Amino acid sequence: MKKLKAFYGLPKKVKFCKKCCISNQRPNSSIEFLHNRKSKKKTISIDKKGISDAWKFSRVKNKIDFKKREEALLLLLNKYRSNKKNVYDCIVPGSGGKDSCFAAHVLKFKYGMNPLTVTWPPILYTKYGYNNYLNWINSGNFENIAGQRNEELMRLLTRKAIKNIFHPFQTFILGQKIFPIKVALKYKIPLVFYGENEAEYGNPIADNTKSLRSKSFFTHKNIKEFYLGGEKLDRLIKDNNFNIKDYEVFLPPSEKEFYNSQIEVHYLGYYLKWVPQETFYYSVENCGFRPRPFRTEGTYSKYNSIDDKIDDLHYYTTFIKFGIGRATYDASQEIRNDHLTIGEAKKLIKKYDGERPKRYLKDILNYLEIKKSEFEKLENQFRSPHLWKWTRNEWKLRHTVNNDGTDD
Repeated sequence: MKKLKAFYGLPKKVKFCKKCCISNQRPNSSIEFLHNRKSKKKTISIDKKGISDAWKFSRVKNKIDFKKREEALLLLLNKYRSNKKNVYDCIVPGSGGKDSCFAAHVLKFKYGMNPLTVTWPPILYTKYGYNNYLNWINSGNFENIAGQRNEELMRLLTRKAIKNIFHPFQTFILGQKIFPIKVALKYKIPLVFYGENEAEYGNPIADNTKSLRSKSFFTHKNIKEFYLGGEKLDRLIKDNNFNIKDYEVFLPPSEKEFYNSQIEVHYLGYYLKWVPQETFYYSVENCGFRPRPFRTEGTYSKYNSIDDKIDDLHYYTTFIKFGIGRATYDASQEIRNDHLTIGEAKKLIKKYDGERPKRYLKDILNYLEIKKSEFEKLENQFRSPHLWKWTRNEWKLRHTVNNDGTDD
C-alpha cells in the first residue's frame, strides 16, 4: 500500500483518545505557528494505551487540592496588591468573553485587586461580541486599553495567513498573546493573568506551571527571523508599503526586555478550578455576558468564542488541516469535565464537526478581498493526503472518531 504524505509534520498514523475523542493530529500550542506545509508541528501526545495528555490532566485536576492552590494565589496577590486606587496591580487580557469576564471580576471583587483589562480587538467584531465587551467593562468599572493597529496591515497579514498557511486567526492570536505583555512592560505592571491553562486542551501536563517565563511564548531572539502570515518579516517589509514601525504592534519584545522586567505571567486556572460552563454562568450573572441566540456553525454550543466573525472560519480551517473541527474541541473538553459521555460526544461530532461556515463567510472574504472560488481552491490545497480522500465527487476523512472514515 502506498504511503500517504502527511503535511505539517503531523503523525502519519491517526489516533483518537479512547477517553475523550481528541486526535493526535491536534497541534499542542496556539502560539506555535506553521510557516508552511513542510513545517514541523508538535501535536498532543496519545500513549500506547490510547490515552491523551488532555484526559490525563483532567484526572489530575480532579485530585488537586484547590484550597491549597488558592492559598498560593493569595500569597501571590499579596505580593503585588496595591493599596492605591489609581495604581493597577495586574493585567487581565480579554475581549469580553466568558473567561476574561470571570478572571477580571473575581480578581477585583473577591480578591481585592485592581486589574487593568487589555484588549486586542477581534479582526471583525460580531455585534454579540462587541456588546459583551462593553458589558464586561461596565460591569466592574474596569479601565481598559484596546490595541490600535493599522487596519490595512491587519487585512494584509490576515489575507497572507490564509493564503500561505490557511490560518485566518494567526494575527489575532499573536496580538492576544503579545499585546498585553507590551502594555505590562510600558506601564510597569508586574502581574499578568490569562484564564484557563492550555493543558486543558491537550498541551503537555508539564505546561501546567505556576508562572510562564517561556522564551518562545512572548519574546524573540532575532526579529528578522520572525514570521507573520507565513512570511519572514524582512520580506514583508521589502515587498509591501509598510515600515518596521507599522509592524511593531504585532511583534514580541526581546528576551532581554522581557526578562529584565521580572513580569510574572500566570494562568488563573492553575489556582482556581476552571470549568468552562461555570465561568459562563458566572459571567452571565456578574458581567452581563450573553450567548448568541443561535448555534455556532461547526458545533453545538452558543457561547464559546463568539466575538469575532472569523472564529467560525478558523475552526473550519483546523478541520481542513488537522481533520478535527470545533465540535471535537468542544465535546472533548466537556467529556473531560464530566459533562458528556463519550457516546454523546461522538454523536455531536458526527453531526456538526467540519460544518462549512456560511453566516459570516461573505463578510470575511469581502474584508480580505479574496474571491470565493479562490478560497475554495485553498481549502483543497491545504488538505493533507494522509487525512483526506476524494471519493464519489467529495472529500472524505480517511479516519474518524466514529470509525466511519473511508479507510477505517
